[in-house]
Amino acid sequence: MAGFKTDVVTREIIRGKMLAVADEMGVVVKRSSMSPVIYEVLDFACGFCDPEGQLVSQTNGITVFTGTFSIQIKIILEKFRNQIEQGDIYMLNNPYEGGTHYNDVGVIKPIFVDGELFAFAITISHWTDIGGKAPGSLPADSTEIFQEGICFPGIHIYKAGERQEGLFEMIAHNVRIPKMALGDLNAALASVRIAENRCLELCEKYGEQAVRETFRHILETSESVSRAAVAALPDGVYHAEDWVDGDGITEDRFPAKVEVCIEGDEVTFDFTGSSPQVQGPINCSRSALISAVKTVFKAIVDPQSPSNEGWFRPLKVIAPDGTIFTATKPAPVGWYYEGTAHASELAWKALAPVAPKRVSMGSANSLCVTVLGGIDHDRGEPWVMIEPGMVGWGATDERDG
Repeated sequence: MAGFKTDVVTREIIRGKMLAVADEMGVVVKRSSMSPVIYEVLDFACGFCDPEGQLVSQTNGITVFTGTFSIQIKIILEKFRNQIEQGDIYMLNNPYEGGTHYNDVGVIKPIFVDGELFAFAITISHWTDIGGKAPGSLPADSTEIFQEGICFPGIHIYKAGERQEGLFEMIAHNVRIPKMALGDLNAALASVRIAENRCLELCEKYGEQAVRETFRHILETSESVSRAAVAALPDGVYHAEDWVDGDGITEDRFPAKVEVCIEGDEVTFDFTGSSPQVQGPINCSRSALISAVKTVFKAIVDPQSPSNEGWFRPLKVIAPDGTIFTATKPAPVGWYYEGTAHASELAWKALAPVAPKRVSMGSANSLCVTVLGGIDHDRGEPWVMIEPGMVGWGATDERDG
């Protein structure tokens, strides 16, 4: 490939090492966190991005998280571009600006090499409790976001290496289990720091230019394969419609629809016409919608290769603001995964005639999460438990559901 000074073997070695960095981040989170939903359910994901926020390697984590990595980092870049310093670490869980719901807390660390912004490390993990009106911060009857916990709208945890003590104190006073929440935060901090160490080691061993060129190589080769896969699909416009049954407040049915347009080597998913945002917490944010579509798109073009932002350059997602898939403040989004499940199923359904060997039949279309909480009277402290349930998955052309 023209334009590279680093040889292809070295680039492949660096590519493999960057995948290993993301996996090591995941090991650190799993071993260091204090929430069972993180270290047992594995409700987290880690990624490594270039200085523009484009994902270049990730763990095999929660896909709805990995699809928001680039979106969240770009929020930080837009907010702090001229102020980002070595030693900064940021925190973001705002669903209206890159996040999913308040429980999914992103920790983002800029990585500097020779005084220049070189990359980003990001870890998103689900905190068992983040305040709000109900234990677990997932009230099924919430009608506004303020009932679902505290918001971190892209703020410093560390600024130029200095720990922001006020933030840690605020967390401790606003969640039900501060020891667990701060333990999970420290686990995420450890994971992005190990990513920084490994990045510096890579640059020292192979050279800064070689690592930068590998970033570009990963994105360009993935984009090329992705575009070829889309171009092999028949051009056309494909539709799917469905209903969302209830929102936690009413038992009304809410329409949901998608139009998928394949033209050459590009594909557009248009959710225009879906229900306006609803009273209850099954709404999802635009970033969660985009991530849900990315998951289906990747399954169509190449389900096995490691994911990065290059795969999604042929993809466009359209939806007006204020729908059940693009909720705006103060709509509740605590149970956003119900909304994203419907978005994924719609995309899946629309593309079934195009790539029948790559899709399955419909799923149970719900996480069926159970959240319990109360007071441990022996210790006089709150407790919270969250447990996703197993649901049915549809058959494929090779196996039963």
